[in-house]
Amino acid sequence: MKLLTYKEKNNSSAKFGFKVESQIIDISRAAKWVSENQNNDGFLLIPNTLKETLIEWNKNFSLLKQLEEIVINNDIRLFSKNESGLVILPPIPDPPAFRDFYAFEQHVRAARKLRGLEMNPDWYKLAIFYFSNPNCCYGHGADIPYPSNTTELDFELEFAVIIGNGGKDIKAHEADKVIAGYTILNDWSSRNLQREEMPMSLGPAKGKDFASSFGPYMVTPDELEGSWGDDGKLHLKMTCHVNNGKISDGNTNDLYHSFGDMIERASMNTKLVPGEYIGSGTVGTGCILELRPENTGGWIKKGDVVRMEIEKLGVLENKII
Repeated sequence: MKLLTYKEKNNSSAKFGFKVESQIIDISRAAKWVSENQNNDGFLLIPNTLKETLIEWNKNFSLLKQLEEIVINNDIRLFSKNESGLVILPPIPDPPAFRDFYAFEQHVRAARKLRGLEMNPDWYKLAIFYFSNPNCCYGHGADIPYPSNTTELDFELEFAVIIGNGGKDIKAHEADKVIAGYTILNDWSSRNLQREEMPMSLGPAKGKDFASSFGPYMVTPDELEGSWGDDGKLHLKMTCHVNNGKISDGNTNDLYHSFGDMIERASMNTKLVPGEYIGSGTVGTGCILELRPENTGGWIKKGDVVRMEIEKLGVLENKII
């Protein structure tokens, strides 16, 4: 399923839905219709937000799949809206936490080389991450304010998983039990601010503190079953265009540390809770820092449109204002 959080234009209340073709199904409305017309109140138990639905994910996902089947077998116009007329929010607008990893070798190698550093052999042993700001999440189509005190604005092409059920000390081979779905992630970066703070050995903070884009959907793992290779990795093409010019071209299968490894590391000695984002880190070629501004037309400027696309996950597009 492709699940999402959205608003109708001129309406401030967020809604929870899923996509069928080009239509967005209002889950609450569909559940009420089934109750009134098919004498089945079971779907009224589905929570009103995706975040709440993730708490008892297995039970709620089963209900959602059943509801989807009913919707498809009836007139979807009864409970749908065209996606083009909606404001798409991040799948989880208010995540309890957002950990972003550093798991693509090509990007790590290139970024370290720019700082005059060789690859640290411990990187191959440890899936490492930093905590980003969960309070500045933007969805598909949202305008991103240009951050103050920034002269080198960059995008980062990534993908992320969203945690369902939750748990503590989760082993890598059990991670599929808490991966509710996948989404596109743009980890916006102020490179000049990041450059100031990184030598202090506490990782990026203000350089990443102003915006992260997620969306447009949370795509559940069953949608991606045909995309797993014999190497045990997802094979999804990843691209980024800036003002219609393609800059980045990568693939999810270049991930060195699996999401299982990331989740095992993230949940060590602590509890992951439903609705958290776990980011992959930047794919190779997935940012201007790596490609160099002189080769890409410079850093991101006000008015630029950054469009990310990942096969089967959709398109995430934002404009800098």
